[in-house]
Amino acid sequence: MRIPLSWLREFAAVPAGATAEDVMAELVKVGFEEEDVHRPTDTLQGPVVVGQVLSIVKEPQTNGKTINWCQVRVVPEGQAQTLTGDGIDPSGVQGIICGAHNFVEGDKVVVTLPGAVLPGDFRISARKTYGHLSAGMIASVRELGIGEDHDGILVLSRIGLDPEIGTDAMDLLGLYDEAAEINVTPDRGYAFSIRGVAREYAHATGTVFTDPATRVQAPAELSGGYGVKLNDDAPIYGKPGCDRFVARTVRGVDATRPTPPWMTSRLRLAGIRSISLPVDISNYVMLELGQPTHCYDQDKLSGDIVVRRAVAGEKITTLDGKERTLDVEDLLITDGSGAIGIAGVMGGAATEVSGSTSAVLVEAAHFDEVSIGRSRRRHKLPSEASKRFERGVDWHVADIAAQRVVDLLVELAGGVADQAGTDVGTAPDAVTITLPAAFAAQRIGIDFTEDQIVTSLVDLGAVVDKADGGWTVTAPSWRSDLETKEDLSEEIARLVGYDNIPATLPVAPPGRGLTRVQQQRRRLIQALADAGLTEVLAYPFVSKAANDTFGVAEQGTARSAVKLANPISEEHGYLRTSILPGLIEVAKRNHSRGFRDLALFESGLVFLPDGTVGTPSIPPLGVKPADEVLDALYDGVPDQPLYVAAVLTGHDSPAAAGHTPRLWDWSDALDIARLAGDVLGVEVVVSQGAHQAFHPGRAAQLSLRTGEVVGYAGELHPKLLAAHDMPARSVAVEFNADALFEAAADVIVARHISTFPVATQDVALVVPQDIPADQVLEALREGAGELLEDVALFDVYAGKGIEEGKKSLAFGLRFRATDRTLTADEASAAREGAVALAAERFGAVQR
Repeated sequence: MRIPLSWLREFAAVPAGATAEDVMAELVKVGFEEEDVHRPTDTLQGPVVVGQVLSIVKEPQTNGKTINWCQVRVVPEGQAQTLTGDGIDPSGVQGIICGAHNFVEGDKVVVTLPGAVLPGDFRISARKTYGHLSAGMIASVRELGIGEDHDGILVLSRIGLDPEIGTDAMDLLGLYDEAAEINVTPDRGYAFSIRGVAREYAHATGTVFTDPATRVQAPAELSGGYGVKLNDDAPIYGKPGCDRFVARTVRGVDATRPTPPWMTSRLRLAGIRSISLPVDISNYVMLELGQPTHCYDQDKLSGDIVVRRAVAGEKITTLDGKERTLDVEDLLITDGSGAIGIAGVMGGAATEVSGSTSAVLVEAAHFDEVSIGRSRRRHKLPSEASKRFERGVDWHVADIAAQRVVDLLVELAGGVADQAGTDVGTAPDAVTITLPAAFAAQRIGIDFTEDQIVTSLVDLGAVVDKADGGWTVTAPSWRSDLETKEDLSEEIARLVGYDNIPATLPVAPPGRGLTRVQQQRRRLIQALADAGLTEVLAYPFVSKAANDTFGVAEQGTARSAVKLANPISEEHGYLRTSILPGLIEVAKRNHSRGFRDLALFESGLVFLPDGTVGTPSIPPLGVKPADEVLDALYDGVPDQPLYVAAVLTGHDSPAAAGHTPRLWDWSDALDIARLAGDVLGVEVVVSQGAHQAFHPGRAAQLSLRTGEVVGYAGELHPKLLAAHDMPARSVAVEFNADALFEAAADVIVARHISTFPVATQDVALVVPQDIPADQVLEALREGAGELLEDVALFDVYAGKGIEEGKKSLAFGLRFRATDRTLTADEASAAREGAVALAAERFGAVQR
């Protein structure tokens, strides 16, 4: 919300010398956030004065243009020029070249004299051009930074001004004003108005606030006006879409009159461009009181106005010129011809006020927040009106806002107001809250005095009555966000001052802290980062093809996935069932930017639907759903386990003198999976695997001892890498981290470290080519007995010296006892036992 300071000063005691920064500093005290400062003088500097064109000489040029050589008086005739500077003529008449042709001799215009600076750091000076010394510029509204019109210069009579020559044009056009911009949170919609911000400024400074609504004299009752019917036969959550509609008529309006500069200046600083006088008045009142209004050309209306829900397939052309197909939930303003506006969002083009309008029907209505919010999102049609209606508008200010528009149309557009008017609807019940005397202190941690509590609530506009053990508080009509005693406590703390809340650290209750799974997750992610991998985050939205490729191991098997109702693109219309598609996209993007050596990982949720997703209907608001309804909601949520995946491309380290980097390979992907198991205290069983996203012969299946498959690792499929323009032999790993967490012991017990020396022996076994190495390794481990500390495969050979169809597997065995130093015979005996079991199971023969 942008707040012009001159406007704010009408209703709050803002010091004359206060800047926008000063105002924001005060508003921060009552919970608003600073956004920006809008100050025309930051980009526009004088001298900028009112001048009168004395003469125009049209001079055709060789380039086909015709320029005007103008003599412009910039001080009243007979008076001396008080401004000095290079190029300023002491006679008070400036010679100026101008290319615009929308003015004549005698017109009063805005002249930027030498020494002035225009937006864009355009500096004005006397310069020779077209054979003349041009000392200044006759300015357009765009050149002054106060509009987009660049068709011609600004002729002051056309905006209703006839100032004295030499008048400071910046003051005349309100360019010395400035605006403070604050961020308004969704629960404080009342602050989207000068009325609301002025009240908050008074809270922050303890100064006087004058409610602009009290300055408007609206009739106590209205009757006999334009016919209006509220006919909502399908309210959302049982709440009518419109519960008040005020309509007033002003006749004899001259809609072509210019909007006065003081109003356009304030609108511009508030971020709203000037359109026409009736529209500008409507916007001005909305900003001042927070109540959106709308002006109709009454002569274009046919029959009574009816506020109703749309009919399926009904259409409307809105003020932006677009035809929109309406939804049955849309709340409409209609007449005998059909829809003439989407209630609270945007009016229709058919009844738009134009230059020929003479009779204006003013609407000030109160609409349901949910109805307006849904229509705005459905049609992707944000507006200043919907922004306010979505956050809640004061029901009781509708008639005042309508009267304010009427008064301005009479004053500025020459209209005459009808005495008759329309005011239909039913006032909502006032919200009454019981506030126990000690509740605010217990909630906030400050011992508030009774005076602080009562004064704060009264300052809000609430009615406070003493009750047993506390107070009964009736919330003000403009604070629809105040519904509970907790809300009141927060308001008391805000107005007393957040800086008065003591900064004390709470004492953590015993037995609290990170859960077991949280600890495991942090430990795992930290271990991967410590191992040199870089954590990234990718979008969870993927294509159906990506889910079918990465989400299931067997080619041709479709993966059940959650389809998005409103995807960011058709290519990313599903929630992921695997992390690898997004991770590969990250790697691909880095490759396209020249980063070739990558070790990336991501931990995140995947979405695995099983059965029905969602529920047939949404439970109503305002009441806690029954247990069976909650169970159905939870049952409709897909399973979302935590997965961890990594992609490795290029080399493991940068090249350097005396160092040759190594290419990442499938063994590195397996090491990541083994590292995860070691960190969590879970044995990950690695076996030959097959997955359509991985190389047919270089993929491993990752399992638990129970046989549950938790993931895959290895080299990615060559066709997949080529399709993604990724380096050949890139490797990846993905596993279900939640499954590892569940399999991990609650407490990891460290193994005893023996102080006795290790005995190392190697063995090379020749086995059939199709025997997986991990099965031979398991046989050696089992056959070696309890003296075996570790066994590892360190070489695989097939070729000369090895029978065709067979291969040689070389293993290193480490033996150690906990109570003695092993003899060579003991180590050899254990080794022979291991070889014997491998020979029995696989026909293994020592080389």
